[in-house]
Amino acid sequence: MSHKAMDDADATGMLDADDLLAPLWGGDEPDDAAGLPALQPEQALDLPLRLAVRPRPYQRDAVRRWLEAEGRGVVVLPTGAGKTIVAMMAMEAVGARTLVVVPTIELLRQWRTGLTEKLGVPVESVGVIGGGSHELRPITIITYQSAVSPARSLPGFGLVIFDEVHHLPAASYRHIPRKVGAPYVLGLSATTERMDGRERDLEELAGPEVYRKLPAELAREKHIASFTEKRLYVDLSSEERARYEQAVAEYRWYMAGRLGHVAPGPAAFQDLIRRSATDPAARRALQAHHQARLIALNAQAKVSLVGELLQKHRDEKVIVFSEFNAIVATISRHLLLPSITYKTPARERRLVLERFRAGRYSKLVTGRVLNEGVDVPDASVAIVVSGSAATREYIQRLGRILRPKPNTALLYELITRHTGESRTAARRRRVAS
Repeated sequence: MSHKAMDDADATGMLDADDLLAPLWGGDEPDDAAGLPALQPEQALDLPLRLAVRPRPYQRDAVRRWLEAEGRGVVVLPTGAGKTIVAMMAMEAVGARTLVVVPTIELLRQWRTGLTEKLGVPVESVGVIGGGSHELRPITIITYQSAVSPARSLPGFGLVIFDEVHHLPAASYRHIPRKVGAPYVLGLSATTERMDGRERDLEELAGPEVYRKLPAELAREKHIASFTEKRLYVDLSSEERARYEQAVAEYRWYMAGRLGHVAPGPAAFQDLIRRSATDPAARRALQAHHQARLIALNAQAKVSLVGELLQKHRDEKVIVFSEFNAIVATISRHLLLPSITYKTPARERRLVLERFRAGRYSKLVTGRVLNEGVDVPDASVAIVVSGSAATREYIQRLGRILRPKPNTALLYELITRHTGESRTAARRRRVAS
């Protein structure tokens, strides 16, 4: 916050949103300007910040809504829609010493580069904590894991930004906001949905959801690439079908016979997981369920179909996603594609992504490791061989092809007929459009 802004604080110690928005919007203030917390002298940032890119209208709206919510809240935008620009606008608006909390080592580097190149922050003023670095500076980027260290002191920050804020409700991370004690809190995510339902805790931890745009909305407004989703179906082989039905039968027998659930839902499945700790029959039923899922998601017919799609899009950049690293290895080996999984060494991963970005590779197959926290080069086609039911994962993968481009982006989902995969695919797409 500038010294002038601090001087303009009223007798209650609060600032009006229009005082902060004027530099960004030329005096076009929000209709309902709210009081904003004043910073303590040690929380003010004594550095000039100036965004070097022109914000898009929805990015302005997002920051406006955040300031109207007294500088606390969560902004939900698709991967590729410029959430970091929203964060930099917030930093420019409030002028506070800022802590940026990220989930991966890769994001430490990305944020540091972005802040120096797009916000004009001198590189010596950006600290990094994590991955072997321990630099506390006026603007500091830190991993969630480093932030929760009991020995870590994080004093004097006026703004804390939680990138991929859906991680924050985890038991080990939820104490970070209280530990930092910043009056301004901004959470960013492609979707806040969590499998454990703890996204409900975000309002207490980071503030209310103040702004949300879905991929389809931004595509209609021409801010990201227009896209088409296509679902292609394959059949299990006779041998795969026999193994699948045997596994499903064993699972259903236990659920109906022991638990009394003819049509098991999420609550019944959680009951099965609890019982599996002490009941051998429950453990076998859980293993049978897992085996059936593996057979459906990794049907051999999908490998052949991926090959056909790659041939169809041989002149385009394509990313192939799979839930399981085993199928990543199979596709890589059979179709001679570069691959990245969590086991890929960091140096090799960077090399593959650089070659993909430069066009030396036009095809890439990967597992869950590229879902978030990695600056993945743009592609025009995504092929989802298999995935979980998580909407977040679906939106993250869709976001890999949504950077603005003249042509329509294309996402294929490969689904095995007459298996539970159809229901899984439907659940993860539910809020994407």
